[in-house]
Amino acid sequence: MIQVIIPFHLQTLAKTGAEVALEVEGAVTQRAVLDALEARYPALRGTERDHVTQRRRPFLRFFACGEDLSHDAPDEPLPAAVAAGKEPFMIVGAIAGG
Repeated sequence: MIQVIIPFHLQTLAKTGAEVALEVEGAVTQRAVLDALEARYPALRGTERDHVTQRRRPFLRFFACGEDLSHDAPDEPLPAAVAAGKEPFMIVGAIAGG
């Protein structure tokens, strides 16, 4: 099981807590994790990535094992600790202001 931590605004949409456990088939990649998240919580479709381009939304960042994975290719394997369920994949909402 892959552990995913989601920000409060996505928790509200999905009607779930901060951490969700997901079953991911095949290689554990950002795309696979986000596909599994959207399949389990359809209200999240389009919230973490664009419907058409599938690119990450500008005010979200992806982290795992202390590293910012936001600009990694979506099909690049996530760290082994994430795939083993020992470390979470984190979706973090960026803060903007001015």
